[in-house]
Amino acid sequence: MMKSFKRRWFLVAGVLAIAIGVSVPVAQAQQPIKIGHSMSLTGGLAGGGKAALIALQMWVEDVNAKGGLLGRKVELITYDDQSSPANTPGIYTKLLDVDKVDLLIGPYATVPTAAIMPLVKERGLLLMGNFGFQSNAKIQHDMWFNNGSWNDAASWSENFFLAARELNVKTVAFLAADQEYAQALAGGAKAIAANMGLKTVYDQVYPPTTVDFSTIIRAIRAAQPDVVYVMSYPNDSVGIVRSVNEIGVGSSVKLIGGGMVGLQFAPVMESLGSMLNGWVNYHFYVPEKTMEFPGVKAFLERYSKRAIEAKVDPLGFYLPLFDYAIGQMIEQAVTATKSLDHKVLAKYLHENEMKTIVGGIRYAKDGERAKARVIMIQFRGVADKNIDQFRQPGKQVIVAPAEYKSGAVVPFDQARK
Repeated sequence: MMKSFKRRWFLVAGVLAIAIGVSVPVAQAQQPIKIGHSMSLTGGLAGGGKAALIALQMWVEDVNAKGGLLGRKVELITYDDQSSPANTPGIYTKLLDVDKVDLLIGPYATVPTAAIMPLVKERGLLLMGNFGFQSNAKIQHDMWFNNGSWNDAASWSENFFLAARELNVKTVAFLAADQEYAQALAGGAKAIAANMGLKTVYDQVYPPTTVDFSTIIRAIRAAQPDVVYVMSYPNDSVGIVRSVNEIGVGSSVKLIGGGMVGLQFAPVMESLGSMLNGWVNYHFYVPEKTMEFPGVKAFLERYSKRAIEAKVDPLGFYLPLFDYAIGQMIEQAVTATKSLDHKVLAKYLHENEMKTIVGGIRYAKDGERAKARVIMIQFRGVADKNIDQFRQPGKQVIVAPAEYKSGAVVPFDQARK
């Protein structure tokens, strides 16, 4: 009797052991793939951050509707970094050590990203960058991949000066904020201007706390440059455009703009309206015929509905397109390699062109674009208080580079008539 009971007990125990052995990997297989990041949902960068988050959430929904990745659903874990670089190291440490995320996406913007670069390099982690400018220049991490369209500092400026060449210019004025981004751009712009043989007649660095630009604009007018290259942040950009509209820069100026952050944001564009006419500035996507990439129109139509409900940038031309592209690149790399190993994924991203809604992306060794694509657009025929006009071609004419050009640059005073 005792022997019979023991045999039955061992049989049951064996069945349970097999069941447990099978159930554990099945349970693991059903765990979501966790992708962690911080985003500026409050603070100075929140306008862009909230719009970017909508795009990432859209990608998660889209990929999960197709069955997820590697047969597992994707879960996006988001923390608000409050637009502060002081917060990002702690957030990413928590994502790794507490949340145990599988993959990382960088925070929006340069300075919050720079704060976590030592951490990801030390741990040997893949990081999909989110509009970080020169974030990897000093660290030289071989597993960093930026979603931005630029590579070095000069890539932001070269097409501006290419357009300027068409206007037979000889002198230039520089105006730049005393901030890391603006100063990096200034170095590249000045090198290009010098190579073109342009004479610098004015060069001003202004404090980031500046709110009144009237004195600076009058000084530029007195210097009588042919070209004015501006490197500014959103609030500064608005102030500079308004000051030029009120005071004027004089008839000598044929081209003005270049590196002004903010003139790509729908609320700013709507607010400034016709004051934007004639300005030439960098961008990464506008709805001109030359940039009709596969999938971009469908995304923008879907995004706009979500953005209007969330009361964020309804156009989505700046950050949202490129954040959705981050998801597409992760999806392609994971699907192709059938792996979540960071080194395996990095190798794939280095060796293959990624297909995205903002066109093909191929990376150089440093994780920046192998070929930069910073377009220069000129505002034309912009009316006041009409956001929908910017969804149509012709309001933001691409004047350089030739590959995407949709019209010739027009001198500043002519474009304002």
